[in-house]
Amino acid sequence: MSSSVEARRVLVTGAATGIGAAAVAALSAAGARVVGTFHNTEPVARAGAAWIRCDVTDQHSAEEAVAEAVTELGGLDVLIHAAGNWQPAIPGQLDAEDIRSMLDANFGATVFTNQAAYASMKSSGGQIVNFGSAEGVTGSPFAATYSAAKAAVHAWTRSAARLWAADGVTVNAVAPAVQTPGADRLRDTLSPEGVQQLEQQLKSAIPLGGKLGDPVEDLGPVLLFLSSDAAKFITGQLLAVDGGLQMLGA
Repeated sequence: MSSSVEARRVLVTGAATGIGAAAVAALSAAGARVVGTFHNTEPVARAGAAWIRCDVTDQHSAEEAVAEAVTELGGLDVLIHAAGNWQPAIPGQLDAEDIRSMLDANFGATVFTNQAAYASMKSSGGQIVNFGSAEGVTGSPFAATYSAAKAAVHAWTRSAARLWAADGVTVNAVAPAVQTPGADRLRDTLSPEGVQQLEQQLKSAIPLGGKLGDPVEDLGPVLLFLSSDAAKFITGQLLAVDGGLQMLGA
C-alpha cells in the first residue's frame, strides 16, 4: 500500500483557518486534489484548493457542499471533517442554547458531513477523518458542552466505522493538541495569571516539548497518512496527536 496522496480527491471542511487550513496546505503540497469549505470566515489562502461556502450545521447545506465537491473532483476519496467550534461552558451555568450550539457545531455537523460523504463513497470505498478531542475523553471544567459533544463524535466514529466497513469506507478520529483559534479563545477567557498557569500545565502535561504542536508540521503528516492507501486497514480509532498529553489505550 502506498502512503502517497498524489491525485487523491479530498474534501476538507472548516478549511479557512486553523487545522482545516493546515490540512489543505499539507494535502495540496503533497499532490492531492482538494476542495475546502468555509462558512463566515474567508479562507486565509485560496491557492491549492477549490472553495465552497457551507454551513455544516445545516444538513441540506452539508449535503449540497459534498455533492458540489464530488462534481468538482469527479468523485471523493477522502473527507477530512475539521469544521467545529469551541466555547467556554462551566457546569452549573449552562442553558439550552449553550448545549444546542456545541452539539450542532461539533456532533451534528460531523453526522451530516459523514453521511453525505459515505453516500458518495459507498460504491467505491473511501476514508473519513473526524476530529475528536482529549477533552472528550477527560472532560473539562471550562468547556463542558464542547467535551460532551466531542465524546459524541468519538462514539459516532466507532458506530459509523462498524457499519460502513462492509462498503470499504473507514472512519477514524484524530484528537490533536495543536495551536488553533480555539486555543486562542481559551486563553482569551483567562486572566494573565490563568494564562501563565495554563502554560505551566501544558509544560508538565505534554512530554514532547511541553507545548501545543504545530498544525502543519505535527498534525499534517498524520492527516496525509490517514488520507492514503496505507491507512486502509485502520478504522474506528481515536488517534491522539498531542505530544503525549493523552496516552490512549484500547
